[in-house]
Amino acid sequence: MGPLLSLHGVTKRFGGVSALSDVSFDVEEGEILGVIGPNGAGKTTLLGCISGTHRLDAGTARLGVGRTFQVVRPFASMTVRENVAVGALYGASRLPPSRAFHAADEVLELVGMAAKRTQPVATLTIPDRKRLEVARALATRPRVLLLDEVMAGLNSVEVDQALDIVRAVHRSGVTIVLIEHVMRVVLGVCHVVVVLDFGQMLAEGTPHDVLRDPRVIEAYLGERYARRLTGG
Repeated sequence: MGPLLSLHGVTKRFGGVSALSDVSFDVEEGEILGVIGPNGAGKTTLLGCISGTHRLDAGTARLGVGRTFQVVRPFASMTVRENVAVGALYGASRLPPSRAFHAADEVLELVGMAAKRTQPVATLTIPDRKRLEVARALATRPRVLLLDEVMAGLNSVEVDQALDIVRAVHRSGVTIVLIEHVMRVVLGVCHVVVVLDFGQMLAEGTPHDVLRDPRVIEAYLGERYARRLTGG
């Protein structure tokens, strides 16, 4: 049985600017794969190419995924439960309304928001809005979940809580691809890390190997930060 997600020669241009150039890697079923790199490296564009938001200029990417976005935009006039039910209604299973709400309840339990299911979205904190974004994506029943910087803007305690959610989602059987700048998240949950720089693959491997790679240190981390992360 082959990888759950395969990218081969993925290339994306915006006008004359090449955002991605010949990116290739596989994601095995059950993996958590992290994508890291400097701002402007092409990370979010890559998720757009995988999810079908962007049309590829070259290469192939096997689809069938759910994703979150950096800017969280739930349906503000709806409750938490109604927002998640929308994902179940229009996701892979196309559930009828009664079953969609039941599925929403299951997902909200998984991400720790069951107690807030009747709460209006407009009253949620930023951390809870990020949890809701994950829940909405999960409700579509993806085989691969794409997480785009869900830890951004969270304090240390909130990051730990978000890490617990990522682990719970992974234990439920979902393969995950995540973009992240918080390196302790990458070290804490990722099995494999891909590094992008100027739209090209710079490195791929285990988190500890990648974070010790001289090219990654030079392009992204810096010597002092890399030593602190890896204990070198």
